[in-house]
Amino acid sequence: MLSKFTTAALAATLSLVAQAAIAGAGDFTFEPVNPEMKKGDDITLAVRLTNKQTGKPVPDAVIFKARVDMAPDGMAEMESPVSPLPSKEPGVYAFKTDLPMAGRYQVTLSAKIQGEPETVTGKVVVKATK
Repeated sequence: MLSKFTTAALAATLSLVAQAAIAGAGDFTFEPVNPEMKKGDDITLAVRLTNKQTGKPVPDAVIFKARVDMAPDGMAEMESPVSPLPSKEPGVYAFKTDLPMAGRYQVTLSAKIQGEPETVTGKVVVKATK
């Protein structure tokens, strides 16, 4: 038979484990690897996906939607093509895109993370310079 103290400690531990295992989509963030780059065609744009709770990069996510446009400068209709590139670092996801003019570009991403039932979405702003 377990003592009341042991039972309470076990219940508290299981509760903490359950909370840690149930990360929500809001527990992840995308951030630019390079927030500023030169404008041009065939630019490599990289983002890092991080777990906010642990601060660690999230490898092996499946990015199933990516969009690059100039929404931050009021030109959301200025959309650029986006093609995924192989990742060179765990938790970093790279894309080939065009940044045809100087200004701010918004990268909108949707990803599935293993063990996370919700889709993780994020918006990252990068700046293209002359």
